[in-house]
Amino acid sequence: MKKLVSIKAAFLLVGFFMLTGCVNVATSQVDPSANLSVLKTMYVKQIPEDKRGVNEIIANKLRSKGVKVTTGVEEPKAVYDALVTYADKWMWDITMYMFELSVVIRDPKDQVPLASGRSKHGSLTRYSPQEMVDEVIDNIYKDSASK
Repeated sequence: MKKLVSIKAAFLLVGFFMLTGCVNVATSQVDPSANLSVLKTMYVKQIPEDKRGVNEIIANKLRSKGVKVTTGVEEPKAVYDALVTYADKWMWDITMYMFELSVVIRDPKDQVPLASGRSKHGSLTRYSPQEMVDEVIDNIYKDSASK
């Protein structure tokens, strides 16, 4: 009886991990009043614990969109058009990989979100950090252009 319960538990656990390995999400939202094309300068605020350089990947992607971008842990004294914040989640499956990335473009005056995007990929469909950033930022700008 105990062995049967252990086998059932093992199958449930394997099934759970198989399902989480297939997770794929790519979403974006842009405030209807926001016009991202007028945002020419942005500051990507680095998470102090981020030792993987995700802030730099985001900054470089925004630069490819024609935005002048600075990044760091402390907010600069200079004026900028938007503040960019992010949250990254990493998982272990043989190697560490980025499981989820959320990016928010905010009004620097009051921190109100102007646009946001999220990408989530399980271990079976994992993306590199660059691909996750590309997916999020491209979706935000695509959503902005369609408004």
